[in-house]
Amino acid sequence: MRSRVLVRFSEREEFDVALDGAEPMAPQAARAWLDEQFERNGCTLQQASGKVLSADKLLAVAAAVGPRGFADAAYARDYARAAAGALDRATIVVDVPAMTTGY
Repeated sequence: MRSRVLVRFSEREEFDVALDGAEPMAPQAARAWLDEQFERNGCTLQQASGKVLSADKLLAVAAAVGPRGFADAAYARDYARAAAGALDRATIVVDVPAMTTGY
C-alpha cells in the first residue's frame, strides 16, 4: 500500500510525508509507538470516558511536537509509518488547528 500522511499546522506550514519505499509499521508496533510518543510528550486525554483512539493520539502527538518535531525528517517518517500502520489508510490528514484527523 502506498501511503501519504499530511500534517497541517497552518495554511503555510504543513508536512507532507510520502512513505515511498518505507512500509507502515505493523499495527501493534504502530500503537506502541503512538503510546510512547503520547506519554513522552505529555499529551492528555480529551474524552471524558478516558478512551483515546489512535486518530486522537496522532492529533495530540502532532500538536505536542509541533512543526519543530516534523522538521526532523526521521521523526516525520516514523510518525507517518505509525499513522499508516495504526489506521490502515493510504492517505491520512492531521489538521492541528481544526483538531481533526481524516482519511
